[in-house]
Amino acid sequence: MAEIDSIRQMPYSLEAEQAILGIILVDPQKIAQISEKVKAEDFYLERHGVIYNAMTGMFRSNVEIDIVTLIEQITKMGNYSEGDAAKYIKQLVDMASAATNIEEYVRIVKDKTVLRQLIAAARDISDNAYSEIGEVRDIVDSAEKAIYDISADKYSDRFMHIREAIVQALDNYHELEKNPEGATGYKTGFSSLDRYLLGIGPGDLVILGARPGVGKTSFALNVASNIARSSRKEVAIFSLEMTADQLVNRMLSTEAAVHSSALRTGRILPEEWSRIATAASSLSSLDVLIDDTSDITTTAMKAKLRRCKNLGLVVIDYLQLIRGESHTDNKVLEVAAITRDLKLMGKDLGVPIILLSQLARRSEQRNEKRPMLSDLRDSGAIEQDADMVIFLNKETPSDKNAPPTQGDFEAVECIIAKNRHGAQGIAKLAWYGSTFRFVSVDEDTNEPD
Repeated sequence: MAEIDSIRQMPYSLEAEQAILGIILVDPQKIAQISEKVKAEDFYLERHGVIYNAMTGMFRSNVEIDIVTLIEQITKMGNYSEGDAAKYIKQLVDMASAATNIEEYVRIVKDKTVLRQLIAAARDISDNAYSEIGEVRDIVDSAEKAIYDISADKYSDRFMHIREAIVQALDNYHELEKNPEGATGYKTGFSSLDRYLLGIGPGDLVILGARPGVGKTSFALNVASNIARSSRKEVAIFSLEMTADQLVNRMLSTEAAVHSSALRTGRILPEEWSRIATAASSLSSLDVLIDDTSDITTTAMKAKLRRCKNLGLVVIDYLQLIRGESHTDNKVLEVAAITRDLKLMGKDLGVPIILLSQLARRSEQRNEKRPMLSDLRDSGAIEQDADMVIFLNKETPSDKNAPPTQGDFEAVECIIAKNRHGAQGIAKLAWYGSTFRFVSVDEDTNEPD
């Protein structure tokens, strides 16, 4: 490989690099047109990068760019002698007389930069593979990330004029007028909650927190199946704690309204088999994708999600089990980095992410048991990155010694503690723990809908 690399010429265009610099010398205003698109590192020849750096520095300092001032600047920087600088700068000006299409030269230089980045990434991938250090899946994930980062257009090369933003806003208003339900994001399927959320939109990071045993995984699965059914999009579920079999058993129990213990023991009544068959057929028609890898990073998640062709929603159960990209003894900083990565991932993929999170034990020691934002375990920046924070909280029954029997429901508060798009408040839900099913509660009757 090294011998081949020593023979091959790295991709670059001498003429395009010279033309860009020459055109700026002839027409200094052109640098304002390209300064956000081209960096000094995009020039393969070091001397061209030095000249471009000097030009951009002069532009920022409002110094007139011409042959004399540029020669003085690069001589002062110590990169050229005055004679060499004058000779090469005049050569660039001579070239510019026949060059007019600076946008095309910029495209050529940027394309060559991408090719060089691919070559460097390929070398790193090869070195990592040959080294055989670490888990193979981590090496593959790292390779995918390296290529994706090169191909992703992460940064806009220009400002958006306000008139363009207004046109987009007006188009959205017209779409809302024609289809109020379809333009505000996904509905969770719980009317009492949707009145507050006003839809879960692309890029939203939704934190779902609850104490153990309140049913946050069941609630997330209910929402996932509701959105998969209504949107006909792919819903990806990362389950770091439960296996795919356990999740499917819960979803079948919910869909078929069959007691979970019957599915676990196989003591299924004849009339329940038909409901299970119907539920299996209904769930099979949904594009629900399950990954039950217990030790996974955000990079690995993103690599898998990029392969989805019709992705609509991501559910992750749960935050504190996600493996950090780099080990640190500070769990708060590690969790903050993970939530930031997930927020950016949702934005890049254009999908909402529902992220389940544990609550700190101090919430159980207060007289007021209702969860609050500070109860998020290893909270750090969790609530800062989140667009919505939802807590589930069981209401205390009047008779604390009367546990629910089969068919009974428990009253659960769905607390909207943070909501960037709508109001905060409390939605009433009923949870049928025997079938892992949540339903909205009619506020007038206080009974399940």
